[in-house]
Amino acid sequence: MKVVKQLSVFMENRPGMLGNLASLLAEHKINIEALTVSDTMDHAVLRIVVDDPEKALHVFGERGTLVLETEMIALELTNRPGLLRDVALKLGKTGINIDYAYGSAGVAGERGLLYLRVSDIEKAAQVLK
Repeated sequence: MKVVKQLSVFMENRPGMLGNLASLLAEHKINIEALTVSDTMDHAVLRIVVDDPEKALHVFGERGTLVLETEMIALELTNRPGLLRDVALKLGKTGINIDYAYGSAGVAGERGLLYLRVSDIEKAAQVLK
């Protein structure tokens, strides 16, 4: 378990925008490690974890792109039935809310990553150690 920086990038909801932002990061040798996108009618929020968040903030800032930085928990977990239940129940029993989550499970039995935005990151870090 580790604490990572997530960038929430606000962008227009139109064809090509995700590709343009991904190209911008690639041009600056910034790797996207995880992402999720939520949309509304006229804009979308790209939530990303990258290998160099400070550099990404600078690149987006130079472009005038609105970006918010938050901390998340990244858990490396084995893909097996009930593991998400175990994590969610453990956090819930201590009063920690999961605001949202995303990740990759990998194939059954292999390791994947689960990113959690929680209501109390310090307490969650202790609970999940």
